[in-house]
Amino acid sequence: MGNSLQPWIDQIAVASKDGRVLSIEGGASKRFYGEITQSKEVLNTHAYSGIVNYEPSELYITAKAGTPLIEIEDALKQRNQCLAFEPPHFLDERTGKDLTTVGGMVSCGLAGPSRAQAGGVRDYVLGVEMINGRAQTLTFGGQVMKNVAGYDVSRLMSGSMGVLGVITCVSLKVLPIAPAQITIECADIDQTQAFKILHQWGGQALPLHASCWVDDALYIRLRGAVAAVQSATERMKSELQLLGKRVQLIDPMQAQLDWEACANHTLPFFQQAPNTTDCLWRLSVAQTAAPLSLSYPSLIEWHGGLRWVWAPASAVNQLREVAKQARGHATMFRASQANADVDKKVGVFTPLSEVQSKIQKQLQQQMDPMGVFNTGRIQL
Repeated sequence: MGNSLQPWIDQIAVASKDGRVLSIEGGASKRFYGEITQSKEVLNTHAYSGIVNYEPSELYITAKAGTPLIEIEDALKQRNQCLAFEPPHFLDERTGKDLTTVGGMVSCGLAGPSRAQAGGVRDYVLGVEMINGRAQTLTFGGQVMKNVAGYDVSRLMSGSMGVLGVITCVSLKVLPIAPAQITIECADIDQTQAFKILHQWGGQALPLHASCWVDDALYIRLRGAVAAVQSATERMKSELQLLGKRVQLIDPMQAQLDWEACANHTLPFFQQAPNTTDCLWRLSVAQTAAPLSLSYPSLIEWHGGLRWVWAPASAVNQLREVAKQARGHATMFRASQANADVDKKVGVFTPLSEVQSKIQKQLQQQMDPMGVFNTGRIQL
């Protein structure tokens, strides 16, 4: 395909005329995510690749949709900068390779451990170029943080799962890498104790950046200015020790690998389901919600706001009701290996309210009136 968008435009125009549905795919690293798609015809973005513009002094980078995410992160690292929301890298289940693309990153809208503190993908999208279902090329937003022109459609593309159109190019805000980072491990602490102390610290001026509770251990990452991180570390260690907890600092290199494993789901918790019929559920709830009344294995991030649970598809009603009571929602992130297509029939995403559904349908009608991208990957 090279640097030309014309093949995509032609493919979309023909599909619109013939009433066909196209499924957008970049590196296929998140093929597992979302409802069962109704289309077998793929529009692949992987070949449309390359960094278009990178201005470290202006804190933004612009890249084509098929650009490997690792290429962008490497370029940023050379200038001591990063994508602050720590997007996950999932391996392609067919090839075992990391083919995550920037377009897929924005389209799926997934963020890593720093999400609670740094914000999500949409908070860093400055602008997008795209092709809609009418085979028209459109541009929204810009390349600088001060841009306020027009409707903020660019951020709508984050998490849209390809149902509004094809992202061709995206501009992202980047940030400097923090000068200091320390990870504290607190052993033998239950959920209630972990939440209590996290919420206590969360209301104070501390550089609390990420947290993870799993197997009765709490991991806390501090990030920021050197003096602030060092001071907070001593204070937090002291407070935990006063509670009778065993506390230690994790080796910085090992800690970095562990947080990346948390984001990329290569920690032991994510790698092996307790039962072959279990699905991995993602419960997004209020940070201040109490421990959920669930007996399933859990890993908790975002200071209590994100709770991963291994449970069968048959638990869908229980999980969604518990999440609703905690002012959130439950998503089947990964179906079981045994019955993936059957599992997804219970509904991957929590159904939208009547008002939300109406807005989404109207938006899709404007962007894609012929349903070229209506793959069913998101229920409307």
